[in-house]
Amino acid sequence: MVAAGVSVPLPAPLPTLHLVDASLYVFRAWHSMPADGFHDADGWPTNAVHGFARFLLDLLERERPRHIAIAFDEALDSCFRNALYPAYKANRDPAPAELKRQFAYCKSLCVALGLPVLAHREYEADDLIGSALVQVRALGFRGVIVSADKDLSQLLATHDEQWDLARGVRWGAAGVKARQGVHAHQVADFLALSGDAVDNIPGVPGIGSKTAAVLLAHFGSLDALLERIDEVAFLRFRGAAQAAVRLREHRAQALLCRQLSTVVLDAPIDDATAPFVRGNGDAGTLVALADAVGFGPMTRRRLHAAAGLADAQDAPQHVGSVP
Repeated sequence: MVAAGVSVPLPAPLPTLHLVDASLYVFRAWHSMPADGFHDADGWPTNAVHGFARFLLDLLERERPRHIAIAFDEALDSCFRNALYPAYKANRDPAPAELKRQFAYCKSLCVALGLPVLAHREYEADDLIGSALVQVRALGFRGVIVSADKDLSQLLATHDEQWDLARGVRWGAAGVKARQGVHAHQVADFLALSGDAVDNIPGVPGIGSKTAAVLLAHFGSLDALLERIDEVAFLRFRGAAQAAVRLREHRAQALLCRQLSTVVLDAPIDDATAPFVRGNGDAGTLVALADAVGFGPMTRRRLHAAAGLADAQDAPQHVGSVP
């Protein structure tokens, strides 16, 4: 027991790694900002670069993270999931050349700011975020996942958070059920049953989100559900008998869909990069990039401040090209 009047020190807060789902915010900027008035020196649009830069600066100025990793999707048509299921994300139109060029600018911007960047030809940004989070948890860190993507909620453990910066909403593992109808550790199983139209994951035909949530509330996991499938027909919800038939018929598909929905936790990330310490910016590259995409004086000043460099007005002009 603690004697009356004796204060007990609170445990020190865990160090935080911010994990940014960059592609989501590049796509948002591409769709939300008009291309008129935003062009690079060759006439290509740069609206997504400007929008992403604003998002990134807001994040860096508000949070001032010491540890951060920016994950980009480079596996748009070469992900290991496409080998498992060729129709994976086949419902999406290929990124146009105008957008691919802007992704390269956004990645160069992060490097110029001294921010660790994660990208891989076979693994998606979700996998890189999950694998990085597992690495730093072993070092005593917590994670803040900056993304609105519901799939990433499966990564949340006790001390982690997910943050939709654009809407100003944060939630932890305990808040996932109120948002998605299942617990954080059940998200992949939920998507395996109900499917995910965004990623073209079919799920089990006839099993919608409400039924999937009821089944997981009762059985706890997809594995337990499939082991005790004979019990499904006797559960008290509409269509239980038909759901049992569907699950028997599509058992293999449910397991495949879970594999597609599960975030990989062992994607190849250089262990030496953990815990993803924010580095020094590169003034020359930053100026060259600002010139190339047409950043204005205010954005230049903010970028140089975020990179820990001299004011943009004092920086050299036209010193090189963007890599």
